[in-house]
Amino acid sequence: MDYPKAEKRFAADAMLGRLARWLRVLGFDTVHIPDVDDHDLVALAEREGRILLTRDRHLVTYLRPRNSVLLTSSSPHEQLLEVAEACDIGMTKELFTRCMVCNTPLRQATEQEIATLVPDKARARKGPFLRCPGCGRIYWPGSHTRRMRRVLETLFSE
Repeated sequence: MDYPKAEKRFAADAMLGRLARWLRVLGFDTVHIPDVDDHDLVALAEREGRILLTRDRHLVTYLRPRNSVLLTSSSPHEQLLEVAEACDIGMTKELFTRCMVCNTPLRQATEQEIATLVPDKARARKGPFLRCPGCGRIYWPGSHTRRMRRVLETLFSE
């Protein structure tokens, strides 16, 4: 099954939590449920039209998910490049649009949320300040996001 780039959605198996976070940073809807049974994960991917990402050869061979990518690397950065090549995805203009932890799309934080939840030093920045309506985390462009952006720019420089 082939999906348009913007509509590609993923389901990452238990071993791919760090990869799931990187895909979320790129804005891709990526489900990662560490304790889900393989059969249930395949069923979820099929039901929701997700591309199943796994390093488990047994899962691919015996459960035969309709649309999957069998990854070979143990490095999250290399895994991201494997997914990018297999699924024809890359760097997106809008980074950091999904919660890295729970996968929920982020929304603009309110002035009240910024005043009460963002540290003073970070509030001095221009923003944007984003909040996850799912788990309540606040995101802003700090040193962590700059480092992640540099990693992605390096990975997708070719």
